[in-house]
Amino acid sequence: MMFTNLSERIRQSAPVEFGTVFNNSVELFKKVWIQGFLTLVLTFVGILPFYILVYLPMIVMGISDPDSLENNELPPVFVGLMVLVMSMFIMGIMTVVICLNAAFLRICRKYDLNESGKDDYFFYFKRAYIIKALILSLIITGLSILGFLACGLGLIYLVVPMSLFPAFFAFEKELSAMEIVKAGFALGNKNWLMIFLLVIVAGLVSQLGAILCLVGVLFTAMFSKIPFYYIYKDAIGISMDV
Repeated sequence: MMFTNLSERIRQSAPVEFGTVFNNSVELFKKVWIQGFLTLVLTFVGILPFYILVYLPMIVMGISDPDSLENNELPPVFVGLMVLVMSMFIMGIMTVVICLNAAFLRICRKYDLNESGKDDYFFYFKRAYIIKALILSLIITGLSILGFLACGLGLIYLVVPMSLFPAFFAFEKELSAMEIVKAGFALGNKNWLMIFLLVIVAGLVSQLGAILCLVGVLFTAMFSKIPFYYIYKDAIGISMDV
């Protein structure tokens, strides 16, 4: 969908209805809770190499020069390397999370519309999507830093539009990363308060699994992502092209 057409649809879309979105999300969750669990497990597995990457320079430094770590005297080269590694760490994790969240929303569409086919958790790990996800992760990082600098209040505002990015990423393959950001802000600003309430309530519901000895939260955590599928679907409509 062209961005101008998408913007017009957002402008003409009906306001988000809390009760409708929440009830639909509950019903869909009953069908996709296993897929949500698998998505969460794959997320943990996908980000594990980046955690190893973070600690690798420290391990190498500890082996090559143990005294430097004990004396807290780190060479400038090592500090620079850690900054580079941390940047790669953040970008890598966010890219993996965006792609897997988008895949989960695509799976939600499959079960919502009773489509056939397999649950493809790695659909967005293709070159074109990965590059777009990486650019999107850079933009999200920049926005998060700006929100943090605004005494943290900016993050409260940004949580709504940024929560919508995976839906546009998943279902609008023709949009660039910057157009996804603009679309997220357009739809988010139009329904900010209602979406923010959905973020809070869905987030609380997703943590209910912690009651079951904390293990259950692995099965309920992805519930918090489902409302954004219906927010997008009700406002834009679901394309069958992706």
